[in-house]
Amino acid sequence: MPVIVKGGTVVNSDQSFQADVYCEDGIIQAVGPDMDAPSGVEVLDADGCYVMPGGIDPHTHMELPFMGTVASEDFFSGTTAGAVGGTTMIIDFVIPGPEEDVLETYHKWMGWAEKSCMDYSFHVAITWWDDSVHEAMGTLCREHGVNSFKHFMAYKGTIMADDETLVNSFTRARELGALCTVHAESGELVHHYQKKIFDSGITGPEGHPQSRPPQIEGEAANRAIRFAQTLDVPLYLVHNSCSHSLNEIARARREGQRVFGEVLAGHLLVDDSVYLNNDFEFAAAHVMSPPFRPKANLEALWRGLQSGDLQTTATDHCCFCADQKAIGKDDFRKIPNGTGGIEDRMNVLWTHGVNTGRLTVNEFVSVTSANTAKIFNIYPRKGLIAEGSDADLAIFDSKATHTISSKTHHQNVDFNIFEGMELTGLNVATVSQGSIVYKDGDVRTEKGAGRYVERPCFAPYYSAIEKRSSATGPTSVDRS
Repeated sequence: MPVIVKGGTVVNSDQSFQADVYCEDGIIQAVGPDMDAPSGVEVLDADGCYVMPGGIDPHTHMELPFMGTVASEDFFSGTTAGAVGGTTMIIDFVIPGPEEDVLETYHKWMGWAEKSCMDYSFHVAITWWDDSVHEAMGTLCREHGVNSFKHFMAYKGTIMADDETLVNSFTRARELGALCTVHAESGELVHHYQKKIFDSGITGPEGHPQSRPPQIEGEAANRAIRFAQTLDVPLYLVHNSCSHSLNEIARARREGQRVFGEVLAGHLLVDDSVYLNNDFEFAAAHVMSPPFRPKANLEALWRGLQSGDLQTTATDHCCFCADQKAIGKDDFRKIPNGTGGIEDRMNVLWTHGVNTGRLTVNEFVSVTSANTAKIFNIYPRKGLIAEGSDADLAIFDSKATHTISSKTHHQNVDFNIFEGMELTGLNVATVSQGSIVYKDGDVRTEKGAGRYVERPCFAPYYSAIEKRSSATGPTSVDRS
């Protein structure tokens, strides 16, 4: 059934204006003031509300097999929780194990994702290297709409990409017009400090942040950035948690390098005091990588978002329940890494970003959808309210209030890192593919309704890279 959203203020990343939005066949057909509602159209009253592009979470891990267990959130429950919070698309990760066939792993993840109720896409991790991986990257780009490849610089002995793999993969991505993404933590240093901390007698969750200090993130960020600079490939650093990595991104951008940075809602709002809680379950529930940091880093990350050195917000949504976290009861190194947040990302960013004056409503749209759409080359299909764009909308009531609780959230996990946080300004309705999937507490999502979104290579910023490369390429000297 067609839907018309009436009476709201349309907010894009560049402007806001009063308008109605008419959606049919999954597409925004018209945007304009005081439109008449045709017969047979469902009317969504947005009077007094902001009508924004549906959120895009560029970093999730639904039903991820990891550290001896599997994440509790599957693609249906996770995308449903996202829809409640105004997120209408995710970009998840295909992660092959050591020497696991990359294309087979991609198809395995695609099978799991068929139950998604919101649109989805995939980054593909490069965790090892040989000629088959080189070929698989080409096939993924040409035939499957993959335009980004993930590299874990952490997790030595499992999925860590060593320097040789980084060089090979970055070089291949440059040939294909793809974007390289990295989890920037030095696997060698983490491995060293984990052993050192554990051997000193610290076995609880407080050992986790102590074994992964900010310097380890800063070193890896700098190394990845310099690799990308040398190999002339654009780079996207995921879940920046501290000023150390942020400073490396800022420096690179001021040198003219195409480097993008992501920050998690959790890293903006939660500090490392959570690991000192006497309750193991509480402290372990916050174990993720990179860990939550000392408070000074939170404000630095907000400034990074305000200044444009960080362009996107995400969640790294990867849920493990208390019984799963208990795997590491006697050894913090075995606690499954991950926290939730897909339902809360946009709401907490509104309360702590827009309501505090850190972000304008237009900047809010930039960091929750538009910038992600542009960086991953799906703009203006996503991240924009305009005729011809996908009919994915988040309706925000700036006066609505809510207190976050794991007892009432829709995420399939028994803990919420934002527990007890009081919000003002909420997503009250969500439109996906032109259908109302959430409205005032009524969840209407349908398993399998989500579509796989292909993302073409050679995003617009690649044209600038090509021009600069042609002007600064190697030169020879004729000595004949």
